[in-house]
Amino acid sequence: MILKNVLSEGPGTIEDFLLEEGVPYRVVDLEKDPVPRERDFDTLVMMGGHMSVNEEHIYPYITKEMEMVREFVAEGKKVFGVCLGAQIMAKALGARVYAGPEKEIGWLDIELAEDGLRDPRMKKLAVHPRAGDFWRRFRVFHWHGETFDIPYGAVRLARSALYPNQAFRYGSNAYAFQFHIEVKKEMIYEWMKNEPVDGELLRRETETMYDDYRGRAMNFYKVFFG
Repeated sequence: MILKNVLSEGPGTIEDFLLEEGVPYRVVDLEKDPVPRERDFDTLVMMGGHMSVNEEHIYPYITKEMEMVREFVAEGKKVFGVCLGAQIMAKALGARVYAGPEKEIGWLDIELAEDGLRDPRMKKLAVHPRAGDFWRRFRVFHWHGETFDIPYGAVRLARSALYPNQAFRYGSNAYAFQFHIEVKKEMIYEWMKNEPVDGELLRRETETMYDDYRGRAMNFYKVFFG
């Protein structure tokens, strides 16, 4: 089950992978449709959004997503949150979500923490898809202004210069990524229209880095969804 919090932030390369591998899935657009009552699926994926996880009074479906996170974690099912989805996971598991020091937008480095270096799924993300060598520090795509504390019982997997908590794992099957692993080029170019960024630089960096980044994402999906 893939939950979209806003129309513009879909599953991107996650959906590409599931289609290529013939994995059945369902996408629910929470701006239009209710949070599903059924729980007969084995994986919960939550995408990004422009809102804050602390705005449950405006977006009540966020509260229901947090309930689903707790249910799935308790049952040992897979959970994957991207950006807002990661913040939903953090708050659902008892951690604080709050504004960061400044927005992180564009292609910026993350560095694996010690637990990230030991995590078999993060290690797949860190291996360069063409060269095959392992990178502790590598660039990912960011578009966020809030951050989270690491929930009690979770482990930090990655950090960046501005945001010490870029990814965490809770238990063995729940992963939260502050960065956007799922982006496609057209998604990036669409988001640029509504943000005062250096469009020329961002487009040039995207054209240079995207193919390798997509390869990293696909390698992570293979071990997460597999």
